Amino acid sequence: MSTPHHPIAIIGAGLGGLTLARVLQLHGVEAAVFDLDASATARTQGGMLDIHDDSGQVALRAAGLYDGFLAHVHTGGQATRVLDRDARVRLETPDDADGGRPEIDRGDLRRLLLGSLAEGVIRWGAKVIGARPLGDGRHEVTLDDGGSFTTDLLVGADGAWSRVRPLLSDASPAYTGISFVEADLPDADVRHPVSAEVVGGGSLFALGAGRGFLAHRESDGSLHVYTAVEAPEEWLDGIDFADADAAKQTVLQHFDGWDKSLRALVADAEGALVPRRIHALPVGHRWDRVPGVTLLGDAAHLMSPFAGEGANLALIDGADLGLALVAHPGDTEAALAAYEERMFARAERSAAESAENGALLFRADAPQGLVDMFNAHGADVSGAAPSA
Repeated sequence: MSTPHHPIAIIGAGLGGLTLARVLQLHGVEAAVFDLDASATARTQGGMLDIHDDSGQVALRAAGLYDGFLAHVHTGGQATRVLDRDARVRLETPDDADGGRPEIDRGDLRRLLLGSLAEGVIRWGAKVIGARPLGDGRHEVTLDDGGSFTTDLLVGADGAWSRVRPLLSDASPAYTGISFVEADLPDADVRHPVSAEVVGGGSLFALGAGRGFLAHRESDGSLHVYTAVEAPEEWLDGIDFADADAAKQTVLQHFDGWDKSLRALVADAEGALVPRRIHALPVGHRWDRVPGVTLLGDAAHLMSPFAGEGANLALIDGADLGLALVAHPGDTEAALAAYEERMFARAERSAAESAENGALLFRADAPQGLVDMFNAHGADVSGAAPSA
């Protein structure tokens, strides 16, 4: 049996990979997307994303999906509250509805992208375990079921622990010193009115030295909470997350003396708590041009979530790469060089901002740093809240 061949193979059906496939499809260029999930609904795609007018929204326009995006925007989601550990409001801004960073549920955005692609573009249940160069820019990709395929252009859109990245770079994500414990409070206005009031209509930052509660209201009325703690990498290993009550008690030990209304964001959470270590690639991560392969999104520039740039960069990476390929028909290397030049520059800026914001959010006088930044720049700080 001959090995299947795909002129363009995109590894990963996340936001960036789907955007790339969509832009190529609009211009009559075929691409195959491979994803390890068994189906489009295999995993919950929760959390809110703020889509920026200078990146994510640009990408959605290029993909012909901007109007569909607007139909799913969460009204009021750009509102922001900043509290200290005593639940005193240090800063509060309403949703000014200017469209600069409107919020959308990640699941809604992914479904919009999935629905825009022709049937058969995505190969579900295709877990990539490795790739090797064949010469002349071609690569062979191996799947965990024993299958393989070849491609003229291999795009790694496969996230933080990319299987494609080693073809280009020996860099790997490093722990940033921050760990999250995620929690949910469904139907908050009815079942958790105190927490609903604390969070407000958009994003919440309740900050102290080395820790805090970051939360946002989702479009279905639930609250999603990220409890952040500066801690050793092994801290989460010592928590029994199979016992939700015990896990809550352990996490809340780091918030002794904090206002009861803030502690309730964890104490009253429903369902399992989810641990997540925050990793990042080096700021300014880049590589020398390698024929026939490139990366986008977290595979290229994983960063901490404290500038709200991850999803936006994935979207604009996908759109830019697609448009570069269309603009350089028959010259893939010229397209990749043009794409990477733009991508490297914006990723470095965003990664540096993310790292700086992470230090600012949890410094000794928190939340003063965030308040000062907002007052100095008069900018929407909602992007500093992580996206699930």
